[in-house]
Amino acid sequence: MSTPAVKIAGAPISWGVCEVPNWGHQMSPERVLREMAELGLGATEFGPLGFLPVEPADRAAVLAAHGMEAVGGFFPIVMHQADIDPLPAVLKELESYAASGAKTLVLSAETGLVGYDTKRPDLDEAGWDVFFKNLDRIQQAAAAQGVKAVLHPHVGTMVETKADVMAVLEGSNIDFCLDTGHMIIGGTDPVEFAAKYANRVAHSHLKDVNLAVADRVQSGEITYYQGILEGMYVPLGTGDVDVRSIVRNLISSGFDGWFVLEQDNVITAEPGEGAGPFAEAKQSVEFIRAVAKELAEEQ
Repeated sequence: MSTPAVKIAGAPISWGVCEVPNWGHQMSPERVLREMAELGLGATEFGPLGFLPVEPADRAAVLAAHGMEAVGGFFPIVMHQADIDPLPAVLKELESYAASGAKTLVLSAETGLVGYDTKRPDLDEAGWDVFFKNLDRIQQAAAAQGVKAVLHPHVGTMVETKADVMAVLEGSNIDFCLDTGHMIIGGTDPVEFAAKYANRVAHSHLKDVNLAVADRVQSGEITYYQGILEGMYVPLGTGDVDVRSIVRNLISSGFDGWFVLEQDNVITAEPGEGAGPFAEAKQSVEFIRAVAKELAEEQ
């Protein structure tokens, strides 16, 4: 049997490009996109606002110049406050999707506070109600433009813990971006999630995790940012998450979304050619392709 076709995309955060202020050295779009293409990744997420041109036509032109397809991107926005309407910002972002052909809007439930290490507010019943209604409105607005909205559980956001994830599973019909790293740090077993709720997974962010460091983040001993600096995320197949089982479960379930190399990274200086993020991403790409081939050979 032939190896199943797997769609692997990049994310600028794997090259240290992040929306959080003072997040290390920011590599240029030209180099990041060139290295993604060299790895055989035909697609990328957009990255934070400003990484690619803001104007939709300009953004599409930059991606086309590098031979890259647009997947969509991580879009943090406040959805739980009654006095904030997220829809205008979402509609503005969707203009870039229409111009570049992107099909996946990866929503993150922003707290409204600065950074991922600030203590978040707790949602009461009214807050959850506002949140779920906004999720529905955003899904409908995206779908009207041929875009799939998914929710990304994320450290330091309003959907972080296992209880949060279960609340969304039960209170909304939105599909998920399965992020192996953020889920495990928040207390959700990503292997179990991929096995039990594959029908609710429409997009994936693959990370492998050094759990010894992640445990220190989870306990509050060190910040999320410090955890990244201390090697919390490692190339796929070299850490403590059973990424092999997750990839196998998703492929076997008929998952046809993107496997996105999305490992939060902090770069302190411009890396040498073929080093740094490129070398780590190469390991991860080879791992995913090997798992797909392994699964095909068993069938």
